[in-house]
Amino acid sequence: MYRYDQYDQQIVDTRVEEFRDQVKRRLSGALTEDQFKPLRLMNGLYLQLHAYMLRVAVPYGTLDGRQMRMLAEIARKYDRGYGHFTTRQNIQYNWIKLADAPDILADLATVEMHAIQTSGNCIRNISSDQFAGAAADEIADPRPWAELLRQWSTFHPEFSYLPRKFKICVIASDEDRAAMRLHDIGIQLVVRDGQIGAKVFAGGGMGRTPMIAPEINDFVAIADLLSYVEAALRVYNRHGRRDNIYKARIKILVNDLGAEEYARQVDEEFAGMKARDIDPPAAEFDRIAAFFAPPAFDADAPDTIDRSDPDFAVWLDQNVRAHKQPGYAIATISLKPVGGIPGDASAEQMDVVADLAERYSLDEVRVTHSQNLVLPHVRKADLYTVWQALRDAGLAEANLDLISDIIACPGLDYCSLANARSIPVAQKIAQRFADLDRQRELGELKLKISGCINACGHHHAGHIGILGVDRKGTENYQLLLGGSGAEDVSLAKITGPGFDEDGVVDAIEKVTNVYLGARQDDERFVDTYRRLGMEPFKEAIYG
Repeated sequence: MYRYDQYDQQIVDTRVEEFRDQVKRRLSGALTEDQFKPLRLMNGLYLQLHAYMLRVAVPYGTLDGRQMRMLAEIARKYDRGYGHFTTRQNIQYNWIKLADAPDILADLATVEMHAIQTSGNCIRNISSDQFAGAAADEIADPRPWAELLRQWSTFHPEFSYLPRKFKICVIASDEDRAAMRLHDIGIQLVVRDGQIGAKVFAGGGMGRTPMIAPEINDFVAIADLLSYVEAALRVYNRHGRRDNIYKARIKILVNDLGAEEYARQVDEEFAGMKARDIDPPAAEFDRIAAFFAPPAFDADAPDTIDRSDPDFAVWLDQNVRAHKQPGYAIATISLKPVGGIPGDASAEQMDVVADLAERYSLDEVRVTHSQNLVLPHVRKADLYTVWQALRDAGLAEANLDLISDIIACPGLDYCSLANARSIPVAQKIAQRFADLDRQRELGELKLKISGCINACGHHHAGHIGILGVDRKGTENYQLLLGGSGAEDVSLAKITGPGFDEDGVVDAIEKVTNVYLGARQDDERFVDTYRRLGMEPFKEAIYG
């Protein structure tokens, strides 16, 4: 993984001291809240319903044990003993005191972490495939390019005040594990004529106007990727709406211009930038890429697993994926226990994960788009020991991609923008479908919940989605069907009138019963829905 050089460290340390002075002035009254707000947002600090929330960047979801242990210590020392992992592969703390924020950032800086550009109208954390560098199906590790984009975008003077926040994702396989086409810019590394390049998509996003990013270039030479992305940003920065926050995202611009015209303008801008040669020299990319060289795998690691423990075997089948290195596997740690809060981990659990990473995963942890954690490099011979430790820590739920593996935003329990609570609904659904045999019978079923139209829970991309709305002062939940954030990307559609908390759980059960009665062969829920259409599901729900 990438390591800071002296310049990286100096940038972060300087920002901490600058923010410390800003907080001091706010606490003394020298700065008003209106004056302080843009300063705190530049450092990932939000004012929520009950307290400040701090969002910490985890670039492309990659951590080591030392960093995970620091996240645990911050949870213990400054929060209420837990952290919340997000769909952008970051972590949030929901109970922060303003006076403590500079000390938290200073502690983060000691382990090469920060909260810079986790808020504001700038380029946010670059996301990627949580299996990067380990996946058997990738053409290359996408993280060196994600890191290059991170360094390029940090404090970029031209893009520090964009019309709206901007999100970029880089993947390197046909299977999309990071919702790449629901980003402002999505990049998929591909091979053509033996050379690596990139397909580029632009104009995706969730929110009140969800859109799937269209392809704007089927092959950008990899040496030109940075200048092409900058050209795409320049066109957006020039024409993006600044007069209307609801129409400020790049998805609106691409939709209004049309993908073909937007791509034409990007190509025109790109041609001018090529003449100025802004792409880094090969030596700089090689310097970055060296940090992502394959780790020291055990070439003699046995390539078999003892499956004699039936509970362990279930976890293997559900949460473990193939690794590119013989004798190794990728293990996903579920943060979705029945009755728990999706994406939350206690300080003690984070310490356990840090220990396991250092001992059994070549000192790497990943945060996933679906609010789970990953040990990417586990010897198959060590999987049983890892599973036992996870089981003892309450982290061995065997529910990856099942109905209880729910993506959920914090909702009205924390967020000042929310209209309805997300967490209690997620808990009730998980409890209704708690039986693991029943979950496995349903198979892959991705359920996502948002507490408002801003769609932080990505409800539009759920096989089953739930949107919390305010109906005359009462929390109400709309049910959506047929979405996907994967390579078969699609947007879910609303079934009809909404429900109260218990009613939406009942409706989901009716929907799953229709699926079980109608599926053919090994169809997933979303495949059956696409084949049948909405009507049989609506009939079962509303009768």
